[in-house]
Amino acid sequence: MSNTLTRRELLAAFLGLPAALAAGCGDESLPPEGEIVGASHTVGHRIRDGHRPQPSEDAWQTTGVVIVGGGVAGLSAARRLIQSGRRDFVLLELESQPGGTSRSGSTGNIPHPWGAHYLPTPMQQNEPLIKLLDEMQVLEGRDPGGMRRGGPIQGRDAEGEPVVAEQFLCRDPEQRVFFEGEWHEDLYPHYGATKADKAERARLKSLLDDWVQWRDGKGRRAFAVPLATASDDPVVTGLDRISMRDWMRRKGFKSQRLYWMVDFSCRDDYGLSIDDTSAWAGLFYFASRIRKPKMKPQPLISWPEGNGRLVNYLYKAAAKNVRLGMAVTEVIPQARNGKPAVDVIALDVHRERAIGWHAKSVIFAAPQFLAPHVIRGFAEDSRRAKAAASFEYGSWMVANLHLNDRPERNGFAQAWENVIYDSKSLGYIMATHQKGMDWGPTVLTYYYPLTDPDPNVGRKWLLSAGWNEWADVTLTDLETAHPDLRPLVQRLDVMRWGHCMVRPRPGFVWGPHRRIAQQPFRSVYFANTDLSGVALFEEAFDHGRRAAEEVLLARG
Repeated sequence: MSNTLTRRELLAAFLGLPAALAAGCGDESLPPEGEIVGASHTVGHRIRDGHRPQPSEDAWQTTGVVIVGGGVAGLSAARRLIQSGRRDFVLLELESQPGGTSRSGSTGNIPHPWGAHYLPTPMQQNEPLIKLLDEMQVLEGRDPGGMRRGGPIQGRDAEGEPVVAEQFLCRDPEQRVFFEGEWHEDLYPHYGATKADKAERARLKSLLDDWVQWRDGKGRRAFAVPLATASDDPVVTGLDRISMRDWMRRKGFKSQRLYWMVDFSCRDDYGLSIDDTSAWAGLFYFASRIRKPKMKPQPLISWPEGNGRLVNYLYKAAAKNVRLGMAVTEVIPQARNGKPAVDVIALDVHRERAIGWHAKSVIFAAPQFLAPHVIRGFAEDSRRAKAAASFEYGSWMVANLHLNDRPERNGFAQAWENVIYDSKSLGYIMATHQKGMDWGPTVLTYYYPLTDPDPNVGRKWLLSAGWNEWADVTLTDLETAHPDLRPLVQRLDVMRWGHCMVRPRPGFVWGPHRRIAQQPFRSVYFANTDLSGVALFEEAFDHGRRAAEEVLLARG
């Protein structure tokens, strides 16, 4: 790309023409250290293009279950198998580190995320996730024997909702936005808001409260986490047929600030603009996190390394069964001794050697788009292939900036999440904020979703830009709020996620394809957050458990 575009053209493409013009002939220096790290898209492309190495006769092993994919769904499936007493499984993960988009890093001894970086406090119906947090000692002390005489279970409030220990809740201030040349508290830009702006924001809250209060004939919430517990009533699912912008227009909203805030939320969770996000998904973002009308959203649980803390806990329990650096090339359903079975072939990417496993079942915890490429016979099943083709994935660039000191403050104090109004990025989070370290070295994790309506265009732009280009884009964008930033950055690493998260475009979440994709294919069971249409830790964790339970039930 650097050979075809000038710097100004590059910045205009990624940040917009005003940002490119504002950069002018200013400082173009880049950090002294940095590189592109993970994710192994080159190996994935080789498999996509037909690379099928075969194991030698002595390179075959036998196991009960093969889990394909070491993201949250795969680790959750492993956890459920272990809980059931089953250790006859192997988990195969392409990368050198588990966790997928929830993985973390610690370059420079400051832990930092490479993707997902928080978890809303679960509501009481999500008992499996609450138990995980309890094991991790994230909740206030609980009585494992159940209800204490004369009071609620420890770790829960009087209504049975989990209570997170204070040190794990996101520290204040939680959010700020750079608007009109200064930092301001909160994500919504209150400064200069008119009475009409304020009235529209209040009306949106009122409409969300209506949905929070709503229950269907079975007592289910309109929007709930995990999604499997939410209502499928047509009154709710009908929202999936229009975009979030169309819904807001139909409701008569006009405030530019409000549209910006909702658009930011869609880009933040889905990698889509407000124009391309399903209205169901747009409302789900807000309403699923509010327990009761007029309450604030559920408190956020966070660690310096983000959801990497959760990944590391899950991985530790399953580590003996995990094989990293293993790219699955073929999943072959068949019959063995008259019973359903599956063979799995993987490429050891470090040794360039194929290894095979004879298994009874497979839990495919990788994204759906991979299924037609690696599961034999899948592409020939037109119904399954059509369903898999309907899944769309967005591309993201994440950069971690290692600073030797903090940039100057201009306005409201530094926060955990720091957003620049009207930027194409999502701003950054500060890794040391949760530790209460407000001075000295830190790591900023910067997020940039490529929201082009055509995901292939976004991936092309993502991969065509190298470290130099992405470093310059990141620094130029952040200089809008921090003019003194460049000299403070000692290292800048870049992660390019080509298929970062499923995108809930109108018609997808409650269309037929997502449900078809969840159904087993012979002895292959599916588990990935994309099966919910929204990329959340809670959904991946739930699908991993569900798929493992399906395998346990089938095996008896």
